Amino acid sequence: MSHDTDQELTVVHVMRHGEVENPTGVLYGRLPGYHLSELGRRMADRVAEHLAPRDVTYVVASPLERAQETATPIAKAHGLDLGTDARLIEADNVFQGKTFGIGDGALRRPANWKHVVNPFKPSWGEPYVDQVVRMMGALDAARDRARGHEAVVVSHQLPIWTLRSYVERRRLWHDPRKRQCTLASLTTFTYRGDRIVSVGYTEPARDLVPAHLLAGAKPVKGQGKAYGA
Repeated sequence: MSHDTDQELTVVHVMRHGEVENPTGVLYGRLPGYHLSELGRRMADRVAEHLAPRDVTYVVASPLERAQETATPIAKAHGLDLGTDARLIEADNVFQGKTFGIGDGALRRPANWKHVVNPFKPSWGEPYVDQVVRMMGALDAARDRARGHEAVVVSHQLPIWTLRSYVERRRLWHDPRKRQCTLASLTTFTYRGDRIVSVGYTEPARDLVPAHLLAGAKPVKGQGKAYGA
């Protein structure tokens, strides 16, 4: 790699998808058929407007519908074809397809308790380390496709937060309520050459996000969080 390439700046925005139509409040995980709600489409359009002036030359998304639908207006705004990278998919989870909670969900059943014995791995789903490996691979691939420019990568809350925690050298296990990764948010990685030199975070659609879904908000009965979204 030349000295000029070593100093070249590349920006990769990793976006969480918009709100999903999920009236029954299940943990939908990798299940097909979960699309953006009307509000989610407004979130996607808002971020597309926010990124319109940027030098975006590559847009790629998780294969799940909600991510594809979030990325589509961004790609369209820049006249780009939308790519798909399976490494950006949601984390696997044994509670997929179920409601999740202590008093009103899967944790009422003793047979499920074995899945929550180890929060450090975690025992209920895809290991954090595996998420880091695949997300770093997807991040670096996007960097390579957009060298000297900017890329947009659309994924899901847990993989994005795990990736950021790794890059910022924090422990990977965490309290899910404290993730800074709101719907339609952008976690931005800036590379100098092949090295990440900064991480930023913005919420271009914050005013559209229901208060109970903002980072750090307390769950409201009847308005379940989109766990693992």
